[in-house]
Amino acid sequence: MASFTDTNYIYIFNHYKKKYGKKSINIALLYVCLLEFSFILAIGSFLKAFASQMKMSVLSNSKFWVLYTIIALFIISKNWMRYNGRKRNILNAKNKHKKSSIFLLWILPLGCIAIALILLKVP
Repeated sequence: MASFTDTNYIYIFNHYKKKYGKKSINIALLYVCLLEFSFILAIGSFLKAFASQMKMSVLSNSKFWVLYTIIALFIISKNWMRYNGRKRNILNAKNKHKKSSIFLLWILPLGCIAIALILLKVP
């Protein structure tokens, strides 16, 4: 069974493959990385806001952003290795060609980033 990011990767890849050819690989990889970055940022900002409301001093802002950068670098390397060649071909063969709105797929990471920015404003 394919994961949520695998399914979205293949859908974005197939959608942009018609227009951009080989550049669709980079577009799909960018989308999956952006999606995972936004999820991690939303979860991290929620936990940081929750901890500040509970008067727990867990992370300073600078430590939060350093940790987020380390996680982002890990996500980039993981996705680059994961969707390199063979895995993409296997996922594309198993694809059930579901129909999704490309607009909604691009709104999902933007919505998570908006929620994270709102939560990061919590004192």
